[in-house]
Amino acid sequence: MVELILKTDPLRPGWFISEEVQSLTPGANRWRNGIRSHAWRPPTDVYETEEVIVVRVEIGGMQEEDFAISLAGRLLTIRGQRPDLPERRAYHQMEIFFGEFLSEVELPGPVVAESITAEYQAGFLRLVLPKDRPKRIQISD
Repeated sequence: MVELILKTDPLRPGWFISEEVQSLTPGANRWRNGIRSHAWRPPTDVYETEEVIVVRVEIGGMQEEDFAISLAGRLLTIRGQRPDLPERRAYHQMEIFFGEFLSEVELPGPVVAESITAEYQAGFLRLVLPKDRPKRIQISD
């Protein structure tokens, strides 16, 4: 089972560095996350329907307990460590990343944190985040 850690962040700084800027300045977010700059980012898709936001991360070779997922305001953070293969040899080509990884997703809107579900299957981590809808408040007499 994947563990989800929820954090509230009502006073989120307005000077948040976007992922686009971070990609142009490697290591610039090291101060923000406490993560060493060698953490790699797995391919991540985010899409939404009328009712939910879905986040899919392609990250094979993991176990469910290897993920740490947290939500602070609208910032979803997925981190973990993919173990390297023990039989290190002289590589002729190396395109598969191992070690510490981090994926941060700025959600397009508020979600119901208590109803988030996560599953890991066939090398994909899939999170379903129900959208938080505005509630109409009735005024009583």
